Amino acid sequence: MPTIYLSPSTQQANLYVTGGSEEYYMNQLADRMEPYLRASGIGFSRNTPDMTAVSSIKASNAGNYDLHLALHSNAAPEGQYGKVRGSEVYYYPGSAKGKRAAEDIAEGLRAIYPGTVRTIGTTRLGELRQTKAPSVFIELAYHDNEEDANWITENLDAIAANIVESLTRYFGIPFITPQPVQAGVVRTSGGRLNLRDKPDLNARVILKIPNGSSVIVFSQWNDWYVIQYGGKIGYVSKQYVTIS
Repeated sequence: MPTIYLSPSTQQANLYVTGGSEEYYMNQLADRMEPYLRASGIGFSRNTPDMTAVSSIKASNAGNYDLHLALHSNAAPEGQYGKVRGSEVYYYPGSAKGKRAAEDIAEGLRAIYPGTVRTIGTTRLGELRQTKAPSVFIELAYHDNEEDANWITENLDAIAANIVESLTRYFGIPFITPQPVQAGVVRTSGGRLNLRDKPDLNARVILKIPNGSSVIVFSQWNDWYVIQYGGKIGYVSKQYVTIS
């Protein structure tokens, strides 16, 4: 099961020209990403608005994550307020995984953002330089530019789906849209059911689920369910789970 640390901005003083703050809208975006992450079989932890970049980095480094993903919007330098547009996806130079994730995310954003999307390597951002996991820092667009601010605030659902779809491409798993969450029970011939990290009988087994166990079913993809058991999210053959 791929797992990410989701780090939406905690910068409540960064105000949108159209109203609201960077902290507010990036947390709204993270809220909308969560159902797509669960449905697609991506586990996650997340910071909280009362945290800082420093405490977010510390929390990320305390776990074992496959990617650290920071969500931000941008602002132009003084004297250029409102005059700059664009989306930028940053990665740490020398991190092949971080660069590949950034390129996948940028490729996805180019399909929905009405402007230029660039990938940039940098050492100046702590959430790239100091995280243990490969990391990506997204500056979605410029919140001091009215057109960019409106693009963010009016397209949060589409942006959320787009970013998660890019993550599934990076992790090599199918993108699955959210479905009604259901309760299920494992029904085998007495053995244990393999929870796998991909929908493939040759994929790595995360853990084995005892017969009769209750699970949470997030979605279905072909003959597989994405489920949660014991705090882990992964794939199981749907023939061995009965929806209760």
